[in-house]
Amino acid sequence: MKSKRLSALMKKEALQIMRDPSSILISVVLPLFLIFLYAYGVSLDLNHLRVGLVLQDTSPTAQNFAESLYASPYFEVHAVRDSRELLKDLERGAIRGFAEVPAYFSQFLHRKDKIAPIHVIADGSEPNTANFVQNYMQGAFQVWQQQETFSTGRDFLPLVRPQTRYWYNEELESRNFLLPGSLAIIMTLIGTLLTALVVAREWERGTMEALISTSITRTELIIGKLVPYYCLGMISMAICVVITVFVFHVPFRGSYWLLTLISSTFLFCALGLGFMISTLARNQLVAYQVSIVTGFLPAYILSGFLFEITSMPIVIQWITYLIPARYFVQCLQTLFLVGNVWDLIFFNMIPLILVGLVFFTIAVRKTVKRLD
Repeated sequence: MKSKRLSALMKKEALQIMRDPSSILISVVLPLFLIFLYAYGVSLDLNHLRVGLVLQDTSPTAQNFAESLYASPYFEVHAVRDSRELLKDLERGAIRGFAEVPAYFSQFLHRKDKIAPIHVIADGSEPNTANFVQNYMQGAFQVWQQQETFSTGRDFLPLVRPQTRYWYNEELESRNFLLPGSLAIIMTLIGTLLTALVVAREWERGTMEALISTSITRTELIIGKLVPYYCLGMISMAICVVITVFVFHVPFRGSYWLLTLISSTFLFCALGLGFMISTLARNQLVAYQVSIVTGFLPAYILSGFLFEITSMPIVIQWITYLIPARYFVQCLQTLFLVGNVWDLIFFNMIPLILVGLVFFTIAVRKTVKRLD
């Protein structure tokens, strides 16, 4: 390699990036749009869940329990006396479930030999929401039961009183693990999609033919093209991290140097995939479709960003080991929420390096200085 040729090629790529609106759109505008979308538009937290409450018992104890539901930030409660009044609302989705306090609720509540039941009916057409209704209602009853015990001195709690503590994400805010995971999706788009489109565009326009007709070597060609996009990706990553930490107040408990290292390793893998796609496709439309199918969709679905990997079928779990974003998502969530867990992070860096080497090996072998 000659440093002058390499620096000239990198300068040419940097100027091309600055003059190309699509590069700025993919590397700057799209990440900002996605980070705000995941922060405000995507949430796994259910607040103000619309539910019904059937109060067949009008005693002060039942009314007290109803007041605790009204005061809960998780529910918007519509109280009635007959469950038939809520069936139509449940059918058309106006409410996601309802709790029924039977007429004998207060009588059974203070008896040693009886259990005071509360019937909870949830809309099973949305299983996740139905589970939320069941769990939130159970939690609300347990909290009310504890308060009732302290205020009245009655003992109707079980002998075992578990106290739950949450580590790493104490507030249980989905934003705290969605935003770090979304950085992996954003970096996949920048590294794979941008590289695949830009290099394929040069094949379409004929500028790649002009490059390979010069004395530049294959190694200089690959390095000269990818280094500017690596710098662009790291700049975009830095912008997204600053917004995540200082605008949305997601905790960051790790090392920024370690974050830079793992981000560089993932970009090495993503850029290799993008360059390999552009080398094999040499057409923007084909490169776009292949990069979405092989880069973005697997990263979005199979990386553990939104869907828990351990809940997938065992065959799909084995396939996820081939997805580079799986390892990057784990590293990002660990650095943001836990800290510098060196064993986990370096263990996840090894597959990224190996997969990146495979991509670059294929790209180098397919990059030839001839047109046939």
